[in-house]
Amino acid sequence: MLRNALVRASRQSATTAALGYRAASTHAISNPTLANIEKRWESMPMQEQAELWMALRDRMKGSWTELTLQEKKAAYWIAFGAHGPRSLPPPGEGKKVAIYTAIGLGVSFAIFGTMRAFAKPAPKTMTKEWQEATNEFLKNQKSDPLTGLTSEGYKGKGHVQSAPAKA
Repeated sequence: MLRNALVRASRQSATTAALGYRAASTHAISNPTLANIEKRWESMPMQEQAELWMALRDRMKGSWTELTLQEKKAAYWIAFGAHGPRSLPPPGEGKKVAIYTAIGLGVSFAIFGTMRAFAKPAPKTMTKEWQEATNEFLKNQKSDPLTGLTSEGYKGKGHVQSAPAKA
């Protein structure tokens, strides 16, 4: 019985060592390391950032009552602070976006106005008289008897969509 307990304990420790589990650190991270982390975080090398975060993560695996106030603040700021994708936009960015949007709208209105000014007149098929004649032709042909102009109880305008032609 004692032998089985020893074998199980040795297997468990071997498995833990093989998987690379870390034991939670029992000592607090020094205050100078965590001091002004909000200002220093962006300028710290990536390796140092990772090491600090791993040390904090290991400390947080234990009881949170053992964490110092500095460690709690640093862990919160690293996880949710205004750095990386959550950083504040640079000053004047809103003004720059508004100006470029106004420029884009102005250019598109200028292109639209230019195209409209040099466009040919509407084709003769876009007059109200032509579209009414098209409706009559389709009625004579008995076109679309299920849902179209020649269906029972049809109340739509048919193909009429334009204003009358100017004389």
